[in-house]
Amino acid sequence: METSRNKHSMIVGLLLAGTFIAILNQTLMITAIPPIMDEMNITANSAQWLTTVFMLVNGIMIPISAFLLERFTTRQLFITAMSIFAVGTIVGGSAPNFEFLLLGRVIQSIGAGVMLPLMTTVFLLIFPVNKRGAAMGLVGLVISFAPAIGPALSGWVTFHFSWRVLFFIILPIALIDIIVAYRFLKNVTEVSRPKVDVWSILLSSLGFGGLLYGFTCAGNYGWTATITLLSLVIGGASLLLFIFRQVRLKHPMLEFRVFTYSIFPFAIIIGMIGFMGLIGAETIIPLFMQRMRGFSAFEAGLALLPGALISGVMSPIVGRIFDKIGARGLVMIGLTIMTAASFAFTTLSPSTSMTYITVLYGIRMFGLSMVMMPVATAALNQLPKRLIPHGAAMDNTMKMIAASVGTAILVTVMTTTAEGAKHRPDIAYPDIHGANIAFLAVSILSLVALILSFFIKNNRQAEDEAGGKRQRNVRVKLQE
Repeated sequence: METSRNKHSMIVGLLLAGTFIAILNQTLMITAIPPIMDEMNITANSAQWLTTVFMLVNGIMIPISAFLLERFTTRQLFITAMSIFAVGTIVGGSAPNFEFLLLGRVIQSIGAGVMLPLMTTVFLLIFPVNKRGAAMGLVGLVISFAPAIGPALSGWVTFHFSWRVLFFIILPIALIDIIVAYRFLKNVTEVSRPKVDVWSILLSSLGFGGLLYGFTCAGNYGWTATITLLSLVIGGASLLLFIFRQVRLKHPMLEFRVFTYSIFPFAIIIGMIGFMGLIGAETIIPLFMQRMRGFSAFEAGLALLPGALISGVMSPIVGRIFDKIGARGLVMIGLTIMTAASFAFTTLSPSTSMTYITVLYGIRMFGLSMVMMPVATAALNQLPKRLIPHGAAMDNTMKMIAASVGTAILVTVMTTTAEGAKHRPDIAYPDIHGANIAFLAVSILSLVALILSFFIKNNRQAEDEAGGKRQRNVRVKLQE
């Protein structure tokens, strides 16, 4: 029993460390872009690809992860993913020009894209249902805290050192993770060796990649830009073909039948809205503070940091509460707080203080911590063992799409509203008005999620029975 618990702890520690640095990299380059532009003599549009390409390749890899989890062992997949990530980190940190730096980011994101679905799947398999909330709370800590400290850490490092230090800070963590995993990591997933379906991989990459790129272009160039429309059409058509193919295949690469399970569709939509609001707020607030209120980039990052800390501290606590009372009550309370805080953000003005923004954002993140992991865990708890990798991949893929959609839509709402307000004499500050309307859109979406939360049920008995069978199977694997 003690040996099994030690093995659990080792697996949890390895996966948390690996996933933390993988997710941290999504936002790590944001404030490092200006010095990279100066050193490599590139434009802001080119430099932005350092962040965009990471999310794009991540979005392509996450759906494929369900297939990889069935094809390879936990040990093989983790060590390979972290090794690829480490190679990308070395390439990026030592890049002589922008092309090599971008290549490093692509290689990094191939490894990083597998980590989150892998961690989610393994946690659901090694923990019994009555302890799964606490385990997934640790996942929530990583998801909320890692991307939030990225801009602040990046700003501090690039101010005091070279941007290359950002790569070499995380490289030792990746290498230690690989060495420890090689020595101690055990296999907990079942390998069924499904046949490689090249068409599924191709359609999935074009579908999810096209949509993610299209929504990113919409945020940068507008919805009517040729590249935006072309990407969305190719992505949408490829995704439809991908879905039709998966439904017809006996062993699909990504199982869309997860949506037929009880609360799964509601949970996915709530999770998407929550993540959309998170990324949207993290986009609008710095823009408002820097462009409309004259705060520095460091101050803008500092205003978001307490909210990230609150969410990080709350995630394990919420996980333990989830184990006792289920998801419904937590999600409803969390969404009520989020909706109220979002509506409060619609009153931004030229006199809005940094303290007001920091406190309000902290309250909003407090509410968000009660929503994201509980609703995802409740949905995944309903799935049979063979569908858990598919459910985890689907959940994370939809969140990636929501982040891109949310950023594109909210930036569009803000800019178009501000442009229209310039012709209205009753609006003194058009840009601030645009930010307020964008937050109004976030508020309405949060309210929709709150309404959907009434459909979340606490089906503890069904979850316990399904989870008990999974736990017994995994316990046997760990003892082998």
